[in-house]
Amino acid sequence: MTVQNQNESERLIMNADDIRRALTRISHEIVERNHGVDNVALAGIYSRGVPLSKRIAAYLENIEKITVPAGSLDIGMYRDDFGSHPASLPTLLPTNMPFDVSDKHIVLVDDVLYTGRTVRAAITALLDIGRPASVQLAVLLDRGHRELPIRPDYVGKNVPTSRRERINVKLIEIDNEDIVTLSSQQQGENRV
Repeated sequence: MTVQNQNESERLIMNADDIRRALTRISHEIVERNHGVDNVALAGIYSRGVPLSKRIAAYLENIEKITVPAGSLDIGMYRDDFGSHPASLPTLLPTNMPFDVSDKHIVLVDDVLYTGRTVRAAITALLDIGRPASVQLAVLLDRGHRELPIRPDYVGKNVPTSRRERINVKLIEIDNEDIVTLSSQQQGENRV
């Protein structure tokens, strides 16, 4: 699918079924890597990592018949560009980790992995809460272009991109549809 939209070309990367299949596969990989889910908890990174973590928790419960706790993590105050310019002031959202992270295998969940700076901030935020046994990373899409030595443990789809392209993730919980597209960004835009 290619859509022309105000000098922007969009290409379909994942539809709702593709997203469901990717999250199902990630869930099975989490079970396999951790030999079950007895000591596993999920932490979704705002904004789209939160609904993705809830979906993965539901898949894990369906697979293992055990409720896996899922929390939400705000990284606004941990960003390395915080305070560097007025536009960088974060909108703070509530961090809600309804479980003790200490000695748990925490799976951070996000929609798109790009430079790695969001994940670095999330790890720092998580370590301020407690000391997990391990931290793993699950992402729906890995688009490359890492600026930090961060690698995901679970990937829904690898999508090689140029820095001038944007991955657009829409989830039913936030955007009323499940779809991922790739678009060319306009000169001067800074997108994920």
